Amino acid sequence: MPDALLPHDGLVIVAKRDCPTCVLIEPVMQSLDRAGPLTVLSQDDPTFPSGVRSVLYDDSLEQSFHLGIEAVPTLIRFEAGREVERVVGWERSEWLKIAGEAAKGDGLPAWQPGCGSKSLDPGVQEALIARYGETGLRSRAIPVGNWDDPIEACFERGWTDGLPVVPPTDERILRMLAGTGRKPDEIVGSIPPNLAPCTVEKVAINAVMAGCKPEYLPVVLGVLEAALDPLFTMHGLLCTTHFSGPLVIINGPIARSIGMNSGVNALGQGNRANATIGRALQLIVRNVGGGIPGAIDRATLGNPGKYTFCFAEDESDPDWEPLAQRRGIPAGRNAVTLFHGEGVHGFIDQKSRTPEELVRSLAMGLFGVGHPKLVRAGNAVLVLTPKHYRIFKDGGWSRRRIEDALYEALKRPGKDLVYGAQDVAEGVPESYADKMLDKFDPPPDGVLIVRAGGPAGLFSAIIGGWPGQRVREECQAVTREIK
Repeated sequence: MPDALLPHDGLVIVAKRDCPTCVLIEPVMQSLDRAGPLTVLSQDDPTFPSGVRSVLYDDSLEQSFHLGIEAVPTLIRFEAGREVERVVGWERSEWLKIAGEAAKGDGLPAWQPGCGSKSLDPGVQEALIARYGETGLRSRAIPVGNWDDPIEACFERGWTDGLPVVPPTDERILRMLAGTGRKPDEIVGSIPPNLAPCTVEKVAINAVMAGCKPEYLPVVLGVLEAALDPLFTMHGLLCTTHFSGPLVIINGPIARSIGMNSGVNALGQGNRANATIGRALQLIVRNVGGGIPGAIDRATLGNPGKYTFCFAEDESDPDWEPLAQRRGIPAGRNAVTLFHGEGVHGFIDQKSRTPEELVRSLAMGLFGVGHPKLVRAGNAVLVLTPKHYRIFKDGGWSRRRIEDALYEALKRPGKDLVYGAQDVAEGVPESYADKMLDKFDPPPDGVLIVRAGGPAGLFSAIIGGWPGQRVREECQAVTREIK
């Protein structure tokens, strides 16, 4: 709707039929029309208000957007084509000042608040900015032909992980950016392998493509910042021939507020937040950093977790010390732990009934990480499910006691692990034959214990790590607070 349709001089009222206050003051609008000149912009009904000669149907909401309407009714006076006065809602004294005696509204209450403008409905404002305003977006736009399928266009340009992505339109990017107070042009860091600078805007674009909601964006930003910590060695993890990729574990109130899954099927499909947050990180590495499988990504096999591998810890038991807190984050804060994770190895023990029995049994499962005869060749995550955790809790065992007991149970004589022992060539050098060897690093880094899973089944999970973790000074799991 061109500006020329608005009066050069006179009154403009923005209203909608779906507003009780607008309906209440319909007689006032009719009175002002008789006194003239008056133009009414109706947001939702071209026949409202009745009895007014100049009603313009603002179904596109373009005029409401340009006028900056936040609530209706809004009364505006123009002089020489410029706005000089405005009042929002119905307040007799203010309407009389702007419009004169014709706005007296006999029989009406002296004051009544209005309703929100349709231009501010959820999702509408971003669409209007993209259509009629200055978006502030700086990333290069890629035009797609009128007859082209945007999803197929993303495939053709290599922007996907093999699954369809959500086309990142301006409206969707702006909506995503509303999830954070950080400026779109803020540099989050340089993404390996190409060390390309990544802005908050580019994070938002890939979060859109991954299928995230705006409220997930602070978590995605926190995950990315953890991945860029030099100790995580993201570049090395990306180009390894090993199976591993980033495993994301979320702690804190934000996991519940955005609906992450820490319960039934926590490591599986079906939860949008779990699935898309982990996927967003992978897409950022691919699309911003250039981490393309078969190019810099040289994994011999990889694992399905390289699409996405993300879940929340179950913090429902006040007696349990959550992973992030164990790793130095104050209680009650939001945090992410990034681990170099392989796929999930299921652990079954339906017979153990004491903590001592279960620790020995878990150690047997953990010995198999990497290879039963390899030690300090990568750490592990132990996902302890409710049934197994109950055995420890009933026995009065805390996280710290479980960690210490596992560390002791995971010691083995070097003579059993040297090259050729047990008729297996793999193993450790002969110089270790007379030593007791630890399978993993000491607590809390060797076995990261996290609670998750459904209430049925005496099953837990072991997630092996990356051999790069054997050099502790250069490569570790990283835990960071989500700001």
